[in-house]
Amino acid sequence: MGKIKRFLKRMNFWVRRKSQFALIALGLLIFLLLFINEDASLKLNYEFQEKINELKAGIKENEDSAAWYRARREALSVGTEELEHIAREEYHMQRPTEDVYIIKTKDSE
Repeated sequence: MGKIKRFLKRMNFWVRRKSQFALIALGLLIFLLLFINEDASLKLNYEFQEKINELKAGIKENEDSAAWYRARREALSVGTEELEHIAREEYHMQRPTEDVYIIKTKDSE
């Protein structure tokens, strides 16, 4: 019984003298959880943030193109000049009295 009391007394003294040990161990545990744990690592969070930024850029680009197509559709439904312009340039249509020449470049092929 005396040995156990002395051991407990020494341990109590050591814990009181080394009280910062518990803080260091807790800090080390938090550090390991943040940098090594795969579910909550900072590297994984950084990768997710990059993916979010890419998706937001894609959304912005798609919204811009959707607005362009919406404006073009409105122009086609309102005026015949825009419809004629698109029919001539994109679908190579012509009036019976016209000749159409199509010039192809290396970039357009």
